[in-house]
Amino acid sequence: MTNYRRHFVPGGSYFFTVALADRSATLLTDHIDVLRKAFQRIRRELPFNIEAMVVLPDHLHCVWTLPPETADFSTRWKRIKAEFSHALPAGEQRSASRMKKGERGIWQRRFWEHALQDELDWQRYVDYVHYNPVKHGYMKRVAQWPYSTFRRYVKLGLYPLEWGGAGADDGDEFGE
Repeated sequence: MTNYRRHFVPGGSYFFTVALADRSATLLTDHIDVLRKAFQRIRRELPFNIEAMVVLPDHLHCVWTLPPETADFSTRWKRIKAEFSHALPAGEQRSASRMKKGERGIWQRRFWEHALQDELDWQRYVDYVHYNPVKHGYMKRVAQWPYSTFRRYVKLGLYPLEWGGAGADDGDEFGE
């Protein structure tokens, strides 16, 4: 059995990678409104701040900051995953283990997290989040990807529109 330990820091900032069980699926972008609603509902009940986020078809990356009194990101992820899953029609492949536990087969069971150590660490992960659609070949420029907080950062003057790719894009229908 894996001896995996999570690093809990009350009020900490964390980088997360959360993936679908079927990495060839496109559920996250196909149902982006369902995912957004799941985040909104859980954030009302269990607050946290989304510092940066990108949603790709089969996985997402984000940086969160938790309230000072808690380090419980696991419950938040469990609830977000459940909220999203319950809103989708059943029909995905499920292993015997998942069926026995009454689980859907939408998400990978685990997620990857990293407690951010300092401002440089924070900036590297925010850059990674925003550049990810280009890294995966979905777009040539960061500003072209519609499911990202990149545009928020541009509006705040933290990135130029051309960051992460050549030239500006045409549309304004991006981000949150």
